[in-house]
Amino acid sequence: MPSSRRTNLLLLAIVGALFLTACPNRETISKINADPGRYLNKDVTVAGTVTDSYGLLNMGAYEIDDGTGRLLVVTRRGVPARGSKVGATGRVHTGASYGGRSYGTVLEESDRRVK
Repeated sequence: MPSSRRTNLLLLAIVGALFLTACPNRETISKINADPGRYLNKDVTVAGTVTDSYGLLNMGAYEIDDGTGRLLVVTRRGVPARGSKVGATGRVHTGASYGGRSYGTVLEESDRRVK
């Protein structure tokens, strides 16, 4: 194999490995709600439809439903409109746990894609 072809193949493998490791996992909301400790302080991506949104001065929160459950997403930028199809990436945080059930699981948004 010629040297330049080998170099290009190695470069392609390195770029591919970096691309795959940089993407957060897309999870269903039901998995996050069932075991939020597993996702605590980890980057995850969820996608679904906005069911409610509340905002003030470019900050706020919105609820997203992916068909398996609902999750509150907090954001430091404007909130999407109700009915919007969005993909949100961020870190999972929990508020409180009682009796083996978690209350107040939220996703702190770091990136958003709107369809």
